[in-house]
Amino acid sequence: MAQPQKRVYEAWKGNNRFLFGGRLIFGPDAKSLFVSVSLIVVPVLVFCVLVARHLRHQFSTYNAGYAIPAVAVLFMIYVLTLLFITSAQDPGIVPRASHPPEEEFAYGNPLNGGTPGRLQFPRVKEIMVNGMLVKVKYCDTCMIYRPPRCSHCSICNNCVERFDHHCPWVGQCIGQRNYRFFFLFVSSSTLLCIYVFAMSALYIKFLMEEGYPTVWKALKHSPASLVLMIYCFIALWFVGGLTGFHSYLICTNQTTYENFRYRSDNRPNVYDQGCLNNCLGVFCSKTKPSKHKFRAYVQEEVRAPVVNFGRQMEEEPAGGPRAKVEDDLEIGSDLLQISQRRNYGDVDLEMGSQDCSEMEGIPNAKLAIGSESQIPAIGSEVRVRHSSWDRRSGNWDMSLDVIGRSASDVIRRSASGHEAAPPFQTETH
Repeated sequence: MAQPQKRVYEAWKGNNRFLFGGRLIFGPDAKSLFVSVSLIVVPVLVFCVLVARHLRHQFSTYNAGYAIPAVAVLFMIYVLTLLFITSAQDPGIVPRASHPPEEEFAYGNPLNGGTPGRLQFPRVKEIMVNGMLVKVKYCDTCMIYRPPRCSHCSICNNCVERFDHHCPWVGQCIGQRNYRFFFLFVSSSTLLCIYVFAMSALYIKFLMEEGYPTVWKALKHSPASLVLMIYCFIALWFVGGLTGFHSYLICTNQTTYENFRYRSDNRPNVYDQGCLNNCLGVFCSKTKPSKHKFRAYVQEEVRAPVVNFGRQMEEEPAGGPRAKVEDDLEIGSDLLQISQRRNYGDVDLEMGSQDCSEMEGIPNAKLAIGSESQIPAIGSEVRVRHSSWDRRSGNWDMSLDVIGRSASDVIRRSASGHEAAPPFQTETH
């Protein structure tokens, strides 16, 4: 019975968590969201129940006092929405490759310290960005050259475009697609802290005017106001500091990763386009679509067919013996291409006859010269070891003479089944 085809999120190689059939993607530490939500919801509820309800009648004109708890609740919903959008979407994950980029393999140059005849793989490339050379590194996990400003998150196990950092409070990587919402979440949390702190202090002021002449007596009458002011003061240092720091990063078009890693290098910022353009690029640019369709079905790779040396002779096609021989010539050409195929690691091509012992069971074909001479069929099965994987060095060792002779043997074997083939004539030297 055939197994049901998996969707992309079901065969995902990263450490992400998916909900609602792949519609929502979270980081592996998404449980920290419950802590973040409680740190927002609990203080606002305490404020509305124990502080804001006493301020309803302080502004009798148009019953404006009712707007104080309403604004707090709406602000809380707005902050939670930004938190959810930041945490539940693709931050800009770069698709993985199924194999290393074969076009990047090159033979070692002894003038540059390389090993002659060995295929080497460059770990770093240089590309031009805004007229300056920028180095991009190869990711062993994703098997790609990371785009500029891309980095691999060790927590989510993904390469993320314009990687900023992995936020444990959000439970998600902060990258190109959710950085804007992350900044709005942090800045809105700062404004919410300021609002709750200011309204709690205002209530203490009203208490001092109504019969509690000292601050101590007013705070003793409303301990909730004291707790909220202390909490908001501490939280303001955290979210307020993040708001100021990321405001600076946005104006200079940097990421947290770049700022901490290249701070001491004194290298010019090739991405800086001026304060105004940098801000417009973050807040007014269109969010790029995700490069993944998590609900799509996994597309299996089409592998190259494997040549079977011991296959039985098939029926001749309508084209006759000539078409059969041409087909086997193509197979022999494929064998030579297999000998030059590039692998994941370094490939050592050892030229010579050291692997002649690997040919087993190939008898010599005897040619009967005469008017009725024909090429007899080769009865024994050809067993050739195409390659051997060196587990310690990670290299493929292939003998070209073995592959070449195997290809010629396949061609000779196909010719042995055609009785209409012209007789062989030996040439004496």
